Amino acid sequence: MTPQAPTPAYRRLSVEERRSQLLDAALSLFAHRAPEEVSLDDVAEAAGVSRPLVYRYFPGGKQQLYEAALRSAADELRHCFDEPHEGPLLPRLSRALDRYLAFVDQHGAGFSALLQGGSVVETSRTTAIVDGVRRAAAEHILSHLGVAEPGPRLRMTVRMWITAVEAASLIWLDEDKRPPVDELRDWLVEQFVAVLEVTARRDAQTGALVRELAADL
Repeated sequence: MTPQAPTPAYRRLSVEERRSQLLDAALSLFAHRAPEEVSLDDVAEAAGVSRPLVYRYFPGGKQQLYEAALRSAADELRHCFDEPHEGPLLPRLSRALDRYLAFVDQHGAGFSALLQGGSVVETSRTTAIVDGVRRAAAEHILSHLGVAEPGPRLRMTVRMWITAVEAASLIWLDEDKRPPVDELRDWLVEQFVAVLEVTARRDAQTGALVRELAADL
């Protein structure tokens, strides 16, 4: 008789590996379905584990798992704006938007549920997580602008533009991802310059930045 190949030994996952596996499964589900439509049984099935095991790692149930998955996604979104402070500003902004829009493209339904709110699992904590991403994005952009102490008009302008990027991303998903993503990116960069130019008419700090941008073009 031909000897059978030995069965591979079962490898127990560490606590962090198992937690990461469950979060990856949850994020994959939230990427395609609204949070209220995802159950713990769905997560357990996607991860290939039992429901009690999911509870062992997330004793707070679906709410705790959702918030943990949301933090994981928020961390990924924050990294979208990590860009070396080298070269002209607008190409840097374009590269950051490329990463941001790639995330939107890959996590369409989850991104929509996250930003539009209204989920049965939405709480003040989940709202704070989302707002933290917006604040981090604003700080990254102000850092790239080289502004250590932005005035209220400049800070408001940057935050307003980030809100516009979110709104455009949601509409882009509703419009079956039209226009093409590279056109959307370029349009958003142009909008950034435009809102700075409007603010520059009323704010000397922003006016100096606009003149610096013009010199780079």
